[in-house]
Amino acid sequence: MKLMIFPKEMAVIEIAAPGGPEQLKAAMRPLPQPGAGEVLVRVAAAGVNRPDVMQRQGRYPPPAGASDLPGMEIAGEIVELGPDVSGLALGDRVCALLPGGGYAAYAIAAAPLCMHLPAGLSMVEAAAIPETYMTVWTNLFERGGLKSGDTVLIHGGTSGIGTTAIQLAAAWGARVFATAGSPEKVLACEKLGAERGIDYRTEDFVAVIRAATGGHGVDVTLDMVAGSYVQRNLDVAALEGRIVTISMLGGSRAEINMNTVLVKRLTLTGSTLRSRTVAQKAAVADAMRRNVWPLLTAGRARPVIHATFPLAQASEAHRLMESSGHIGKIVLTI
Repeated sequence: MKLMIFPKEMAVIEIAAPGGPEQLKAAMRPLPQPGAGEVLVRVAAAGVNRPDVMQRQGRYPPPAGASDLPGMEIAGEIVELGPDVSGLALGDRVCALLPGGGYAAYAIAAAPLCMHLPAGLSMVEAAAIPETYMTVWTNLFERGGLKSGDTVLIHGGTSGIGTTAIQLAAAWGARVFATAGSPEKVLACEKLGAERGIDYRTEDFVAVIRAATGGHGVDVTLDMVAGSYVQRNLDVAALEGRIVTISMLGGSRAEINMNTVLVKRLTLTGSTLRSRTVAQKAAVADAMRRNVWPLLTAGRARPVIHATFPLAQASEAHRLMESSGHIGKIVLTI
């Protein structure tokens, strides 16, 4: 079933070769066709994420069978249904998690990973939800087991992941600490719900949190740095603490004191989202609809949008992300 007469080609952003932002090139491609259990979405906006940057650099290839185009989260309108699609209709306004292909005027999405827009959110805001919010939910709440009353440490507090995690953790009733790289960013963390923002350039987050918690430490840590942060995360963890690593901006290798893990009975874990099966991602999407959508519609959490760029200026969006000068999300508009 189709909603409209489609053009034969669509505008996309391709990765010409592994390298810098200049390797993102505008091109035209044939419209993709939805298969069984899939829909075609006319894209209004696409979120920009660190994995997009890593893919452009040649360090994070898409899963087998996925589009080679970057872009893992979009918002738009369903304009064609493939066979065996239920629960969705032509004209539905949705945001969707993709394995790739979001930097385009149209994109194929698995039907179970399409979520109807939360009431009151724009397409730009909705495009900042799927990859970011699903990553936070599955890692902070499912793997990290965050619950009301816990103390949580969020590294990279002003990133898209960080601004999301602070809001959701605070809404859940947790006591939130967050690291950031400037006084302006520390203040932004606190405005979003952190009890204390910590400037990692001038402060030792282990000492600050130990003092603020009377030596208790943190029950859950959401870490995107790894490297030299791993042992420090163990040092600041409370008894039975959980440390969840989702990225390795500080390096993939670390030397740790295993005695800390044993004595405190710690859990050190991590995950990626992109390589999971559709069924596994669909379970996360279902949990989002139950637990996060009510917070979004009630205004207790909201994507923080730092800047938008037209699709053709994707390279400028990547330059901004790599500068780490942003607070919140960067979104492409089509």
